[in-house]
Amino acid sequence: MSKIILITGASRGIGRGIAEELAKNKENIIIANYNKSEKEAMELKENLKENVEIYKADITKKVEVDNMINYIINTYGKIDILINNAGISEFKMFTDITEDDWNKMIATNLTGAFFTTKSVIENMIHNKSGCIINISSIWGMVGGSCEVHYSASKAGLIGMSKALAKELGPSNIRVNVIAPGYIDTEMNNECSDETIEEVKEETPLRKIGKPDDISKCVKWLIEDEFTTGQVISPNGGWIIV
Repeated sequence: MSKIILITGASRGIGRGIAEELAKNKENIIIANYNKSEKEAMELKENLKENVEIYKADITKKVEVDNMINYIINTYGKIDILINNAGISEFKMFTDITEDDWNKMIATNLTGAFFTTKSVIENMIHNKSGCIINISSIWGMVGGSCEVHYSASKAGLIGMSKALAKELGPSNIRVNVIAPGYIDTEMNNECSDETIEEVKEETPLRKIGKPDDISKCVKWLIEDEFTTGQVISPNGGWIIV
């Protein structure tokens, strides 16, 4: 039976990797959400063909999220899997973070996931089935210097997920978190070669991750039926907690 899967922020980076992995199962129907990266979203659609549909929506705006969810349910009848991947990052000293910086970070990384989750829950509860995977960050687990607002937003996502797992478990809805370490994506392009080498030296596996490492973890969490409320951190052993 087809699985209806919504992935937010699916046009680039980790989100794109997840879409590509899940599209290998031709029975899956993937709705790849994007906001500004229309060109990349169109390329994704072209590459993955008939079992992928792209949908433009700003997840920080509740009305756009609700319109997207209503469209999916009206078209396909259900949403089986929600992957909250959309997010932004910013490297800034705490003393330089403005109120606008803070609000934008929280709106995108945390409130956006709240909006999407809130909007799909009624359908999942009705169906007594669902899988929600939230993409956090290693910095949501241990905190990152000069990334206080980013760390706070990702830590909030972890707390939300753990509480939801308890609340939604009786409805057979699983909620888990993936908290990646350093992954080779556009978001980390600003890091110098020297910084990357330092990360490799500090990582027991002596390498940085790729989007494929995260997408395979997502696939496992979708298939597994006895894991909920967990934070899984693919990071090569860089941070072990």
